[in-house]
Amino acid sequence: MEPFTTGLRGLDKIVNGIFPGDNLVFDVDDVDHYKHFARAFAEAAPGKNRNIIYFRFADHPPLLDTPEYGDPAEDGTGEYTAKTVVLDPKRGFEYFVSDLAKIVEQEAASSWFIFDCLSGLAIDWYSDRMMANFFLVVCPFILRRKSLAYFALYKHSHSSHATDSIYDTAQIIIEVWKHKGTYYIQPQKVENRQSPTMYMLHAREAEQFIPVTNSAQTADVVAAVNRPLLNFTIQRFGPWTASYHEATAIIAALEQGEPKEEEAKMLLERLLNMVITRQKSFLPLARRYFDLPYLLDILKRLIGSGLIGGKARGILLAQRILRERDPSWDQILEVHDSFFIGSDVFYTYVIQNDCWWLRRKTGTIEEMLERAAQARDRILNGEFLDYIVDQFQEMLEYFGQAPIIVRSSSIQEDSYGNAFSGKYESVFCANQGTPEERLESFLNAVRRVYASSMDEDALLYRLHHGLLYEDEQMALLVQRVSGDYWQDWFFPAAGGVGFSYNPFAWDTSIDPRAGMLRLAFGLGTRAVDRIDDDYTRIVALNQPLKRPDKHDSDDYKYIQRKVDLIDIENNTFATVPVREALAKLPPLDRDLFATLDSEAARRARELGIDESAALRLDFKNLFQHTDFASRMQNMLSVLEAAYQHPVDIEFTVNMDGKSVTPSYRINLVQCRPFQVKIMGPGDIGRLPSSIPEEKVFIRSDGPIVGRSVAAPVDRLIYVIPEAYTSLSEQERYGVARLVGELSHRPTAKKDPVVMVVGPGRWGTSTPAMGVPVSFNDIKGVSVMVELAMMHKGLIPDLSLGTHFFNDLVEMDMLYVAVFPDRSGNCVSETFLNSASGALKRVPPENDLWKRTVIVLEEENPGGEELRLYADATAQTALCYLT
Repeated sequence: MEPFTTGLRGLDKIVNGIFPGDNLVFDVDDVDHYKHFARAFAEAAPGKNRNIIYFRFADHPPLLDTPEYGDPAEDGTGEYTAKTVVLDPKRGFEYFVSDLAKIVEQEAASSWFIFDCLSGLAIDWYSDRMMANFFLVVCPFILRRKSLAYFALYKHSHSSHATDSIYDTAQIIIEVWKHKGTYYIQPQKVENRQSPTMYMLHAREAEQFIPVTNSAQTADVVAAVNRPLLNFTIQRFGPWTASYHEATAIIAALEQGEPKEEEAKMLLERLLNMVITRQKSFLPLARRYFDLPYLLDILKRLIGSGLIGGKARGILLAQRILRERDPSWDQILEVHDSFFIGSDVFYTYVIQNDCWWLRRKTGTIEEMLERAAQARDRILNGEFLDYIVDQFQEMLEYFGQAPIIVRSSSIQEDSYGNAFSGKYESVFCANQGTPEERLESFLNAVRRVYASSMDEDALLYRLHHGLLYEDEQMALLVQRVSGDYWQDWFFPAAGGVGFSYNPFAWDTSIDPRAGMLRLAFGLGTRAVDRIDDDYTRIVALNQPLKRPDKHDSDDYKYIQRKVDLIDIENNTFATVPVREALAKLPPLDRDLFATLDSEAARRARELGIDESAALRLDFKNLFQHTDFASRMQNMLSVLEAAYQHPVDIEFTVNMDGKSVTPSYRINLVQCRPFQVKIMGPGDIGRLPSSIPEEKVFIRSDGPIVGRSVAAPVDRLIYVIPEAYTSLSEQERYGVARLVGELSHRPTAKKDPVVMVVGPGRWGTSTPAMGVPVSFNDIKGVSVMVELAMMHKGLIPDLSLGTHFFNDLVEMDMLYVAVFPDRSGNCVSETFLNSASGALKRVPPENDLWKRTVIVLEEENPGGEELRLYADATAQTALCYLT
């Protein structure tokens, strides 16, 4: 059978073809937008040996200029290609449908059908439900006769019980926009067809519809539409619906000049406490930067009810602060179009799935952790209430097939004094497949984040900060992943973290107050996690080209070699070699981030290898040829001034594909207080003029991060590198728990200095890279030393910006890296044996301890002692026996 068509080849391609029986419904703001598609459809019909029957019944201007049905054809032959059938809805539903059905029965074999916008029927019949009933009769009728029909609805003009039944029945639903003169479409439903780009936003170019792959451009279009994004009346509690409508009315009254300022002020305070925060520390900021229209927009994007949580609050505040301070940020920041899942949804889910009593904080901490494990299992296997799933589905229709991320946003998170860095999960959803598959993937992501609220590390963190018995509800933030499609991969050009205060001033030219970044190519996950043996770029914002590497030869030695991204084809998060991702970028973008190593390129040519293998990530041109470094420095200083406190941000850098010159957009995805203790010049005294080499345990020339210190070491815990590398993975986790247990043992001093020294990277999630300690393991540690002795090629990666690093900063812990093979560095195991006369070696209590760990403590108070001298400004450290 000859295939049917919409008359637009690009639209046919998007929906994988038009088939007999299809009913297409266009969601439009304006009937002219519908006419644009209806006329193309009508013009294509003769080429497929079909006539057009246009059913005219609405009061909008006609879609087609055609003679009425039954009139002779203009050429006098009696043949026609398009005719108008005028129907009168006011005669009643029965007459209307019967008259229409007669025409369809007569003409279906040779004709296609175009209907006026259905929204007029709801007015004529005073009923959304009757409009839907009409569609439920006609749509299956046309399907059975294997014809083809066009319908339209005005967006957001009807109740959900009407539109849901229409959308469930139609074969194809297409949402239409016109933005800055260009038509955009986004399919919401295409029955029995699937493609990797089907549900993406598409821009019309001539007869083609081109997928909009860039997240910033997509958000610019879809977020600009003024619309109720979620059906606010679905199962909301009374105060929420009342407050929503009250806010709408007050805003309208103020726009008309009515004196409603006092009512607006009172309602603003109520909504701030309902939606944004109840923390006294944040309410002044919220009052300063939020107003009723902005809160109303948040409510339109809120699923369920309750607070939006700390992470969401921080992003919204930061966006408002920057835009108010400098309107030019409107052109730089990606448009916010996130959704919020209220904290009440979490409580409802927990109670409905019989987890509340398991979360109750009673008994010993061990008993609580045991119950928490049971709660996690129930949460991971729980069910959501139907009305919540319906709102999840509405939200997913908005995002289409754009990758999204489900992020924790608990009410305690990102506050002054407790950042919860990495304590709760964030889950990427590639968001590919059928609508049903995408929904199930999203539900599982929500379950995972909810379950992470019961993780042992999170509960012990809360215990440490005195928050265990405080109310901790888990709101969620659902964000469009920032980036672009590069063939089958999706990723931003760069992502990372930033601090308004730089705790690592490794050179006298670096101003700590200028701030710093930890920057990674691709998704910013590599900037916040200590996963493997890769490296990221540390940037001092007043000296962005200066690197912390000690030698020029290190510039290309310690660089990022892997990139995290979304694999669209395989519908998953993935990690690939940097060179493969760089090869997909256009040269203009690629050259901002990578430089061709001429010597390596020459060798590659000689070997017949692609030159892309010689690209080295250095971000040099991003700093030299754009204002990125100064722009980020300005962002951090403005936010710090507003917060009256150093801040910590997460961001992505997304290239603006519309520009012919290097141009970028920034997506600010997190902002919170940074719990750093500002380092003053201080005086830690001087080292003795000469220390015998046999008395030296550790010598380092950096990196050293934290406050300078000169103090005795009360307990040294040393993980023997050679022994540790020979352990199994399970035994390495055992060593991590052993270190935690040893660091917590009481000493004679109330606040002892506990120093841990070990190979590779402390806190890594990959035991092959170092000791996988958790927050609970290290919370009693004062000094952490990483040794470049794990395996060949692996060095301690300066962890500034990672979640692990934030824990160190919150605990005011000193970090020292030692490179034994580098001049000016040493670690002496011989010292550990010779010092046994002056220090007490704690006898091991089990075989694992005996094989892998040495513990030394002060033997005779007032006698010889192990001292640490660490000057973070001069980047020098010495641990020695007095």
